Amino acid sequence: MYPLLDRIEIPAQLRTLKRNQLPQLADELRNFLVESVAHTGGHLSSNLGTIELTIALHYIFDTPSDRLIWDVGHQTYAHKILTGRRAGMAHLRLQGGIAGFPRRDESEYDAFGTAHSSTSISAALGMAVAARIKGTKQRAIAVIGDGAMSAGMAFEALNNAGVIDADLLVILNDNDMSISPPVGALNNYLAKLMSGRFYATARRAGEKMLGVVPPVLELAKRAEEHVKGMVTPSTLFEELGFNYIGPIDGHDLDILLTTLNNIKQLDGPQFLHVVTRKGKGYKPAEEDPVLYHGVGKFQPDQGIVQKPSSKPTYTQIFGDWLCDMAAKDSRLIGITPAMREGSGMVRFSQEYPDRYFDVGIAEQHAVTFAAGTACEGLKPVVAIYSTFLQRAYDQLIHDVAIQNLPVVFAIDRAGLVGADGPTHAGSFDLSYLRCIPNIIVMTPADENECRQMLYTAFQLDAPTAVRYPRGTGPGVPIQQEMHTLPLGKGEIRRQGKRIAILAFGSMLAPCIEAGNELDATVANMRFVKPLDNDLVATLADGHELLVTVEENTIMGGAGSAVMESLSVLNKNIKLLQLGLPDSFIDQGDPAQMLSDCGLDKVGIIQSIQKIFSL
Repeated sequence: MYPLLDRIEIPAQLRTLKRNQLPQLADELRNFLVESVAHTGGHLSSNLGTIELTIALHYIFDTPSDRLIWDVGHQTYAHKILTGRRAGMAHLRLQGGIAGFPRRDESEYDAFGTAHSSTSISAALGMAVAARIKGTKQRAIAVIGDGAMSAGMAFEALNNAGVIDADLLVILNDNDMSISPPVGALNNYLAKLMSGRFYATARRAGEKMLGVVPPVLELAKRAEEHVKGMVTPSTLFEELGFNYIGPIDGHDLDILLTTLNNIKQLDGPQFLHVVTRKGKGYKPAEEDPVLYHGVGKFQPDQGIVQKPSSKPTYTQIFGDWLCDMAAKDSRLIGITPAMREGSGMVRFSQEYPDRYFDVGIAEQHAVTFAAGTACEGLKPVVAIYSTFLQRAYDQLIHDVAIQNLPVVFAIDRAGLVGADGPTHAGSFDLSYLRCIPNIIVMTPADENECRQMLYTAFQLDAPTAVRYPRGTGPGVPIQQEMHTLPLGKGEIRRQGKRIAILAFGSMLAPCIEAGNELDATVANMRFVKPLDNDLVATLADGHELLVTVEENTIMGGAGSAVMESLSVLNKNIKLLQLGLPDSFIDQGDPAQMLSDCGLDKVGIIQSIQKIFSL
């Protein structure tokens, strides 16, 4: 038996294989994927679960002419390997390498860029409508996970698709259920039956084909308690205007190929329910798919060896504070949009299960849900990534800020995030938050300040945001005793001459290093809103140059706040704003990315020297 994967560079070559060769290809692809991700790090368990589905889709459909859209996008490694990027996997998520998510500028096979969830059905529907208008026969296929289906946008698209009646295939990749063998066999048989032309014709005529076998269906329901959406004409997706097919075994290539080939012949909106298992084929990932969701480098034969960190991450600091604060105040509740592990809420969910709310991938709902609890006297803390809060911007303004409700936003992954690239970078939160009335915005410079700012935010009777970066801080000891910080007040951390550097958040450490070399004054500004205007005035009066430094886009950010303050104060002084440029910054090593943006000690010094004679 000779290797098959080496022969496949593009899906057209895949389609030359015989169907009985595809299981071998799946095994080779799975082995390659484990070895590759072990070398580079990345998403593993989700990708292992979609190997057979990926092969079947490229085998049956004429990609890239047929548009294949993956949602969320972190399960596309097999797709990348089969579409000419197998060699590129050696540099996955590294600077200059291929991305961990689909990108249109990376390959013609990436029909749509996806990294945030629940966008695929809307995009695929748009492409299906475009094909109809242009008179082409290309198909549009959206592959969406069961978690992503919890977002309102997915259902908005489904509702619209049923009305438009476009040739759209939505595949629900459901990896949160199990099908026992007998029930799985029955469902596979029914899926074959219901994806065929006879049933489609009969359905349009109003016939209920399965009406003749209700005892069989009832038996199946009793045998498998967790079967979701058994195929009946009254299922939710049928009511939305889709022809529902499934659930089928997403690791059975024979049933996948037959069902997809049948569906390819049908017109109108189709919905295929596929059941897969995260981590399929790699035992450690099967046993702990959460641990192997996003991994660093590891030895495939040993699995992940977890080593205790020498210092806590900001995420861990938040998680510990949340538990400590909950012990002090019974009004505290914790809310997350499906990011329990990523946001550091595992311990809280275990110790305070009645006060922990994972609302699913539904950022808009999370914010308005928090607002509702705040109206009734609770103190909600919303743990959310900076890049995901963007998805709930209207709710932030309309439901929280206008009503001036005391909701605390613990904003993780602020600034650059390394290998996850521009889709997950928290580059804009200072800009989009500071323009909202009533909200208070804090930027901790170190670990202890993060804990104290979270405590301060919780004490305030107003919307507050504490934004902190990914990873660890400078290593400042954490005081367990909590105290409030004076609202809107910064502090001088180093007294110098001629130049004053105004540091916001994570930029304080490199600013102090630069200040030591330049003999500059360095201020830890702490608050972006309300800004410490008195400190700005004092620094302007005593120096020849002010320099603002932030890990946020310069446009509209903290430096802009200082510029506005100087204008109101009528201070005529030279101002240099340093921060992230007006461009999306690609993936890479976090330290190198900051250096490339001029936000390390050397970059700060060089930027100052370019405009100021020392």
